[in-house]
Amino acid sequence: MPKNTYYILSLGCSKNTVDSESIAQVLNQGGLKAVTNPQKAEVLIVNTCGFIGPAKTESIETLQELASLKRPDQYLIAAGCLSQRYGDTLSQEVSGLDGIIGTRRWMDIMELVKRIRDRKHPEPLYHIPTEALTVGNDEHGAARVSIQGASAYLKIADGCRRPCAFCAIPAIKGTAVSRPVDLIVNEARLLRDQGVQEIILIAQDSTDYGYDLGLKNGLAHLLNQLVKAVPDVPWLRVMYAYPGYVTDELIETMASHKQIVNYLDIPLQHAHRQTLLRMKRPANVEWVYGTLEKMRKAMPDLAIRTTFIVGYPGETDEEFETLVDFVRDIQFDRVGVFTYSYEVGTPSAEFPHQVDDDTKEERRDYLMEVQQDISLQRNQVQVGRVMDVLIEGHAQLEDEDGELTGESISLGRSYRDAPEIDGYVMVMGEAPVHEVVPVRITDAMLYDLVGTIDLNPPTIIQPGQIFGAGDL
Repeated sequence: MPKNTYYILSLGCSKNTVDSESIAQVLNQGGLKAVTNPQKAEVLIVNTCGFIGPAKTESIETLQELASLKRPDQYLIAAGCLSQRYGDTLSQEVSGLDGIIGTRRWMDIMELVKRIRDRKHPEPLYHIPTEALTVGNDEHGAARVSIQGASAYLKIADGCRRPCAFCAIPAIKGTAVSRPVDLIVNEARLLRDQGVQEIILIAQDSTDYGYDLGLKNGLAHLLNQLVKAVPDVPWLRVMYAYPGYVTDELIETMASHKQIVNYLDIPLQHAHRQTLLRMKRPANVEWVYGTLEKMRKAMPDLAIRTTFIVGYPGETDEEFETLVDFVRDIQFDRVGVFTYSYEVGTPSAEFPHQVDDDTKEERRDYLMEVQQDISLQRNQVQVGRVMDVLIEGHAQLEDEDGELTGESISLGRSYRDAPEIDGYVMVMGEAPVHEVVPVRITDAMLYDLVGTIDLNPPTIIQPGQIFGAGDL
């Protein structure tokens, strides 16, 4: 087994994926080489997720599996959210760990590797500072990006200062810390130079960007700078907006630049005032109605994604029905529904009237059934429209018996689809991979669209021809 090699496995969300890429850059700078086979690596790293119970279980099981296969000349390091949250006890659940490093000092990974190599005892070495120093000049020159095909995630901030009662992110990541505008702009240029067609701005709360830098409407300011810096990147996408902080300036900025796709992910979590108050979330539901109406007037083809938590402590039948009515009323394009996860250490874990698991599951399934009808209707409206589609790959069609037909299709995404979480556009024939092509939509399914490459792109339907102004 060659020395100075590493294998890294990233679990959890896209923000974790960016961290894993940054860790890899630091290791590369330190003279280590990445390998894809853990058996051929000297250093094994799992960038864990510890946000909710199932993610914690997956992380621990992954670490245990690698530990069971580890040879004496290999080192196993647990990194990421689980390490930051449960670092003091993690070695009790996973025997064979050599190092534990949290989210707040990922850039010290090379120093930890050197200490592990030089240690004189078998106990794991810990590197879990409580102070969050993860941005700016302290990033060891690592770009905070993750390229996935023709798309790339670009992290604009880390941490969160919101008080949500169900969420452990502030305890794991620390408070919100924004990255300097010039660093983000320079990384966007690097992505442009590598042929990236879509830059996805991510943070725990993107609409809080710049608050700690003294910027007013920081996200709008950043978007305007990016539009100037990389005008030849076709798509800029914003993820993870926070209710109450989508300002008029942000709406105007998004509507004014074609390059900024008319898509917004805004996790609302619930729609009943009392539930939201118990969640310690913004409880002004009228703000949601008013803001979405503003956005749809400014961007009539806007695609809105949100997420909800059902079965939150104290959620009554009436509160759940309010949420169902809200979903029917707003008509979201994309919705994710999650059952409440009991997390030790969060305020909601101590709340009375915990909802039983069966009720949680029933409510999730019912709300998803309601949304499926809405999603299908929103997709059916797209039939006949010519849309720009970013092609990501090819596949072979199968018949009803699962046999390959020999007919090829291309898989891509429109502006309405964020990677990994939304649907696809299935394009008949082979379109060029990693390019944006015009596609005429011919059919619609629950989550996906079907289309053909359009040979007459000037017929593209313009914004405003699909939804009426203020149509909710």
